[in-house]
Amino acid sequence: MTNSKGESTSALYGFIRSLQKLQKDFSPKYLIAVFDGPDNKKSRQALYAEYKMNRKKAPQDLYDQIPWAISFCEWAGIPVLSISGVEADDTIATITKRFEKDFEIFICSGDKDLYQLVSDHVFVLHTHKDNLVVNAPKVEEIFGVKPAQMLDLLSLMGDASDNIPGVEGIGPKSASELLQKMGSLDEILAHPEKLSGKKQMGIIEQKEMALLSRQLATLDCQVEIPKEKGLYTLKEPSLLKLKEFYREMKFMSFLGNLEQTLQKNPSEQEVVSYQLIKTKEELDRLIHRLLKESDIAIDTETTDVNALLAKLVGIGFCVRPKEAFYIPCHGPMDREVVLEALRNFFAASKASFCGHNIKYDLHVLENEKIYVRNIGFDTILASYVLSPQNRQHNLDRLVLEKFNVVKIPIESLIKVGKKTISMDEVSIEKVSAYCCEDVDYTCRLKKLFAEDLKKEELEKVFYQIEIPLLPVLARMETRGIFIDKDFFSKLQVEFSSELHRLEKAIYVDVGEEFNINSPKQMGEILYHKLQLPLPKNKTLGFSTAASVLEKLAEASPVVQKILDYRGLQKLLSTYIEPLPLEIHPKTHRIHANFNQSATATGRLSCQDPNLQNIPVRSKEGQRIREGFRPQKEGWSYLSADYSQIELRLLAHFSEDPELLHAFHTGQDIHAYTASLIYGVTLESVTKEMRHSAKAVNFGILYGQGPFGLSEQLGITTKEAALFIQTYFARYKKIEPFLDKCKKEAEERGYSLTLTGRKRPLPELHNQNAQIRSAAQRLAMNTPLQGTAADIIKLAMIEVDKELDKKKYEGYMILQIHDELLFEIPDTEIEAFRDLVSEKMVKIFSLQVPLEVDIAIGKNWGEC
Repeated sequence: MTNSKGESTSALYGFIRSLQKLQKDFSPKYLIAVFDGPDNKKSRQALYAEYKMNRKKAPQDLYDQIPWAISFCEWAGIPVLSISGVEADDTIATITKRFEKDFEIFICSGDKDLYQLVSDHVFVLHTHKDNLVVNAPKVEEIFGVKPAQMLDLLSLMGDASDNIPGVEGIGPKSASELLQKMGSLDEILAHPEKLSGKKQMGIIEQKEMALLSRQLATLDCQVEIPKEKGLYTLKEPSLLKLKEFYREMKFMSFLGNLEQTLQKNPSEQEVVSYQLIKTKEELDRLIHRLLKESDIAIDTETTDVNALLAKLVGIGFCVRPKEAFYIPCHGPMDREVVLEALRNFFAASKASFCGHNIKYDLHVLENEKIYVRNIGFDTILASYVLSPQNRQHNLDRLVLEKFNVVKIPIESLIKVGKKTISMDEVSIEKVSAYCCEDVDYTCRLKKLFAEDLKKEELEKVFYQIEIPLLPVLARMETRGIFIDKDFFSKLQVEFSSELHRLEKAIYVDVGEEFNINSPKQMGEILYHKLQLPLPKNKTLGFSTAASVLEKLAEASPVVQKILDYRGLQKLLSTYIEPLPLEIHPKTHRIHANFNQSATATGRLSCQDPNLQNIPVRSKEGQRIREGFRPQKEGWSYLSADYSQIELRLLAHFSEDPELLHAFHTGQDIHAYTASLIYGVTLESVTKEMRHSAKAVNFGILYGQGPFGLSEQLGITTKEAALFIQTYFARYKKIEPFLDKCKKEAEERGYSLTLTGRKRPLPELHNQNAQIRSAAQRLAMNTPLQGTAADIIKLAMIEVDKELDKKKYEGYMILQIHDELLFEIPDTEIEAFRDLVSEKMVKIFSLQVPLEVDIAIGKNWGEC
């Protein structure tokens, strides 16, 4: 998580959320947040120079968030203590001892040191474990000793996190057993003869280390702290300062909750005119008025989030801010009378219509045979074009962010969970107020965003790409795609049978049955029973992640079977089983949703279901694609796929002569690259050479370094570094181009595509090297991937326009990144082949030719 400046805020967010939960769950009168003071380790390091020295330094961006956390406490009315030269644990211990006779004290911490403070009036509270309250019996249950013995336990077993040494050879279990038997550390040190073997020798030889460990683990309860109870009392929060702070940090959920509190004063509520249309006379007057307008915002209320299954409950209209109208389709007026009036209005209106995610409204209205002809604006798309780095563009969030207003929550109307009701069951007055507010703020956002698009020079991207594409996608969603239900049933049997066979084979290989889906059991089998080598990266531990197992596949044949098992299982659960359930009851087709506002690069995403991620190159993925076929006899699929479009864009942007030459002369770019890198003729390039060259060709596009390439090709990092070095030596202009992309993005604050689309990258200035490095990769890739995304969008608009003009029967049904899929009658194959290829190739002029691969098939697999 980052704020608008690209600074990390994740730790701060977690801190605030924890404190708010604490206050909500316990409603304390007294609460204090304790931080380490500066130079806090010095006193213990004077005793033991190694104290906390082995603790890995936290990332700098964590330290940067601590002052913000302290500021939050100040504005939230939470007292703070941070005493110079003192660790937080010692401050907490002093507070505890000072006030334990006056209060019940709850210490919210996971630090083992603090359990020694537990008493009849002092408890440790685990907020992350469902508010587990640890009292004295619970301490004994967890550690095997009483709270008074916790200091001695730490002295014996040590504490790796603080580098407290303890006694070598004595762990938690043996330390607690010794204390249960002998009572205290002093007693153990005084009578080592009562011990046997290594324990006795350890105690005798390391007596001084045990005593030093006790000194290090002893909490200082004599810190100078404020003694007045009032200083520990929660104060009234400074709501306006908190509001500004949340806005600056982009904590919209916190801001929303705060705004609800601030808006409780009715005198501060804005005066608006929202009208519920109840009679035919009022309806006629409104429609007469609306027919004179040139720009109208609309919003539908419906029975279902699935647009193609939804029924219209009512519709809202707004022409100017603060004035809105709601027409219900049930209740005071006859439903068919209302629908017919709406059909006539939209057929006659010459207005430009606006909505928030208006594609949904188009579908809902079309379900009622109401057709909207002119779409002029969509506020969700405007928000996305202006701020593609934001993950959310929903109306509630935007209204809060832009107008400091918390809208009526949908939950207040339809409830949540098992008590959820449909919108047509809610009172018309409530729905009217909700809908009018929605359409009013859509109208206000349109005015705001239209100005911002102009100021940011993003009008071309918005008005020439995103808005014209919207109705194209709506038509694709309406048409859907047909799947052969019987084929999928057979596929389910086929894949389930193979899954069962693999399961049995895995059990035979390991010599026992276990839960293949349990990472814990899998880890036990692979690393303990089969003794497979642990990953070199120690943080991975007994990992069973696919990336780890792929490296282990050569060490044991069972690992490849496990990977095959997982792959099959994923295909079954993601596609083969659920896809037939997505078939629409009336059309008998699947209707996916193409989302224009989901990816920061400008690419479309496909949802409910996602048809873009079905594997292309595996035989299992091919089998699934065979289940997609035209619904009518005598029809085929035509697939049109841009050939290596991002590499062609790399040639255009970098103007590298070798890359330009390769594309102008129609070379196999991967073989050509291999010939350059290996210094051989094109005829001498082997399959393996081409594979390596392909990996580096595409890796370069995504800022892949030597480590990533070495992992992909199974070579050393040194060899991969040399490979990349040679690549840049052969294609001399590529590295300078990539460096230029990073530099310009750092200077401007955003990356830019050929079409003018911007991707803000504030993380380029983040102090965390990992976050900064990821942003640099995006700066290099966005001009390529973002431009490619816009080129295919422009092609879709142009192809759709031409198909409509020529009145062809065939139509576009899918977009999969650089590929378009069409369902066409066989009689139109040649015409389609020429039209689609020509429009896609000529849609954008580059320094190298665009090429399109056309494939025809009786199912998607054949394409």
